[in-house]
Amino acid sequence: MNLPTIVTLGRVALAPVVGFLAFSPDWSWRMAGFCLFVAAAVSDYIDGTLARRRNQVTDFGKLLDPLADKLLLVCTLGAMYVLQAPASEPFVRAASGLADAGRLPFMLDVGSTHLAIGLPFVLVAIVIGREVLMTLFRQVAARRGVLIAAIGPAKWKTGFQSVWAGAAYFWFATFTLVRTHGWENEFLWRAWAAFNAFVGTVTMASAVALTLWSLWLYARRYGPAVYSAWRTPAPR
Repeated sequence: MNLPTIVTLGRVALAPVVGFLAFSPDWSWRMAGFCLFVAAAVSDYIDGTLARRRNQVTDFGKLLDPLADKLLLVCTLGAMYVLQAPASEPFVRAASGLADAGRLPFMLDVGSTHLAIGLPFVLVAIVIGREVLMTLFRQVAARRGVLIAAIGPAKWKTGFQSVWAGAAYFWFATFTLVRTHGWENEFLWRAWAAFNAFVGTVTMASAVALTLWSLWLYARRYGPAVYSAWRTPAPR
């Protein structure tokens, strides 16, 4: 087992821990979850770089890396949904026994208007559904000899997803800290909350838009070749 694979396995191990820590009622554990998320996200770049520089790209690594990415996405997005979705959504009501279920949307004050920007299930379904479709699409293409290379919008999508999740996890920790000490009405806190909400909302919208756009580009660019290969019997 080489170093890049060990780094990837570390990301697999961190993913459920990151998701679990988001539900802690203690701000320090939530901050630990944020730090571990950053470490896991950075490791996605590190393992690929190490594998290429050390000439240690393996079939197992190629299989494990995207699985680690998907696991981290599901764990973080699942926690974000439970904590940030509108309280009326059935999944949040079912999780009402968890700390702050449905109570931590991004908070944005615009003049005298107080906005709570939540995470509806439809956005979660779009992001995760796209990953499922692309995984199946790549598998079908690979079996027919069609190589699907990563495209720019997909890389940007991943970047925006990471910033979005990071903003959410940092929000969980800092809001819990502020609430514990009763600092909700402090000017500096309100300014930070507005900035955090702006970053989280913009990156959330950008990530969802790029999720749909990149899926369309993949389908348009590789769909005909995959369909043609699908109609041709696979070599035995």
